[in-house]
Amino acid sequence: MKQFWHHVLEFAEETTAHVAVKLLQDFGQVQAEEKSDRSLVTQSDKWADKAIRDAINSTFPDHGILSEETSHIFPDTEWCWVIDPIDGTTNFTRGVPLWGISLALLYQGMPVFGYVYLPPVEQGFHAFYGKALDMKAPDAEAYLNQRVLKPTPDEPSGNHFFNLCSRSTEVIVRSPDFPCKFRMLGAATYNLLTVAAGIAIGAVEATPKIWDIAAVWAIIQASGASWVPLNGETIFPLKPGENYEAKTYPTLAVSRAELIEVFQPLVEFIAQP
Repeated sequence: MKQFWHHVLEFAEETTAHVAVKLLQDFGQVQAEEKSDRSLVTQSDKWADKAIRDAINSTFPDHGILSEETSHIFPDTEWCWVIDPIDGTTNFTRGVPLWGISLALLYQGMPVFGYVYLPPVEQGFHAFYGKALDMKAPDAEAYLNQRVLKPTPDEPSGNHFFNLCSRSTEVIVRSPDFPCKFRMLGAATYNLLTVAAGIAIGAVEATPKIWDIAAVWAIIQASGASWVPLNGETIFPLKPGENYEAKTYPTLAVSRAELIEVFQPLVEFIAQP
C-alpha cells in the first residue's frame, strides 16, 4: 500500500507540472466565457481538464472522475478523482498569479488525498488523510513543498489575516469590529489553504463547489486546522449517481477549534438562502 500512495503523489506532481507548462503560456492571455452558474471558463480550463482526465484514465483506468468542466455525476467506483483544472479563473485571465490546479482522490466517497499546485508561485500543497476511513494511508500531515504545515496558534488580532470571498464581503459591513484584517485572494483553494499554512487565522467561502474543496478538505484536516460547514450539512461521503454541478458548500476554516465560537457567529449568515 505504501507504494500505491507514493505512486498517487508522484502522479499528482507530474501531471500538474505537465499541465502547468501550457497554462503558464496562456496565463493572462486568454478570454473567459460565463457559464450558466455565472462562473468563468476559458479554453485553457477545457484543455487542462481533458489533459488531466486523460492522464487519470491512462494511469488509473479503474478510477472514476468528477470534474468541474465535464463530469458532474459522482460515479459508482471505489476510487474517484475530483479535479478542478484551474481554480481562480478570473485571476488566471487577468494576470494575477494566484490560481491553482486541484486534484483530490476519494475512496468510497471520502477524500483521502489532496494536491493543489499553484504554478505562478511554484507552491504545491498536499496531504494524505487515511483517518477519514481508518484506512492504511501515510500519517496525516499536510505539506507545502515538502515542508510540514502547521496552523498558527495565535489569538486573533488586528495583525492577523482573515480571508473573504467575493460573495462574503458583507461581513465587512455587518462586523465593523471584526478582530482581524480582511484579505480577498480570488481562488477558493488558496483562500482556505492559507489557514493550514499559518498565513491566515481564518477564511470563509460562501459558494464553493465540490471540486473547489475536495482536495483542500483533506489538507485542512491533516494540518490540524478546523473545517466548519456553515449550513450544518455533512459534505462527505459523496453519493454515487448524485449530480454535484449545482451544489454549494458554504465553509469556514479556522486555525484551531477554539476559534469556531469566535468567528462562526460573524460569518454564518452567508449560508442563508
